[in-house]
Amino acid sequence: MTGDTPAPFTADDYRARMERAARSAADAGLAGLLVAPGPDMVWLTGYTPTAVTERLTVLVLAPGRDPVLVVPTLEAPDAEHAAGATALTLRDWTDGKDPYAVTAALIDHSGRFGISDNTWAMHLLGLQRTLPGTAYASLTEALPMLRAVKDAAELDLLAAAGAAADQAFEEIRKVPFAGRRESDVGHDLADLLRRFGHSQVDFTIVGSGPNGANPHHEVGDRVIQDGDMVVLDFGGLKDGYGSDTTRTVHVGEPTEEERRVHDIVRAAQEEGFRAVRPGVACQEVDRAARAVITDAGYGEYFIHRTGHGIGVTTHEPPYMIEGEEQPLVPGMCFSVEPGIYLPGRFGVRIEDIVTVTEDGGRRLNNTTRDMVIVD
Repeated sequence: MTGDTPAPFTADDYRARMERAARSAADAGLAGLLVAPGPDMVWLTGYTPTAVTERLTVLVLAPGRDPVLVVPTLEAPDAEHAAGATALTLRDWTDGKDPYAVTAALIDHSGRFGISDNTWAMHLLGLQRTLPGTAYASLTEALPMLRAVKDAAELDLLAAAGAAADQAFEEIRKVPFAGRRESDVGHDLADLLRRFGHSQVDFTIVGSGPNGANPHHEVGDRVIQDGDMVVLDFGGLKDGYGSDTTRTVHVGEPTEEERRVHDIVRAAQEEGFRAVRPGVACQEVDRAARAVITDAGYGEYFIHRTGHGIGVTTHEPPYMIEGEEQPLVPGMCFSVEPGIYLPGRFGVRIEDIVTVTEDGGRRLNNTTRDMVIVD
């Protein structure tokens, strides 16, 4: 990719993804995959229907068979222009016909299939009614690592999204905070993400003072005051790939305690990052970050996992959490975001997106992790 315009994925890229997905299904003991509109379909085919409705659209992948995209006839012209369309066969159906019968003709009538998590219940029930001998498992359960390992082009896109979020932070730290509502700063953040190339803003958390102790506060009408700690967590999609970063700033000079808590979280985030290397279980990243906070006496105030995967969505597997024994693999991308949340007082979180390299990890967010003082 050159400049700010990434090279588009080709039909060959999508063909390789669909072949890999079919092989993964076979390795998991599945008869195939059924993929509804959503992030999995976008990643596998490049196709996003103009509208997701009660009309069935489903990608059918099975080992040893060509991929087939079942679409309503009125959506077929758009599907034909998808980037991955030449790597699959389109099978359209018209109103008045049974789309489940069309799909049934393409799959094993007694197989167990992985099905995308966002499939409408009416469609899953329709398939079960038509094929009572089939069984289904969600893709997150059956193939949690399907999209987890990114190729070089995907890593470039994630790095560009991270750099754009970093630019947004460098600009937001220049704006006035004191005397303005959280929602005002949140709107500024959303505008900055769009200015730096995001087509979609997924969240802009601005948690000031006691609101910062709620990790998912987002924004409210509270007026930010001098002396507030302010958690800024924001991200979205740029060129189809996600950003997600958190920095905690302070309005005016912080107290000694506020500095100490921020330093603890910064050290925890660093230890979580240092734990990243191939072959290490995901839970070890969580353990490394959590140990710093626990040893400092704040363990009960770190109330969420240390991280989540990111790609064509801002939250996806793998998860950096106790009990997740999935080994890290080069190309995986995820957040490292420990925090301390003191109810009724303030919160601190520091988050970078990190990718696993051949011998460690690389941050995709590079703004300062020191406490930033704002006006």
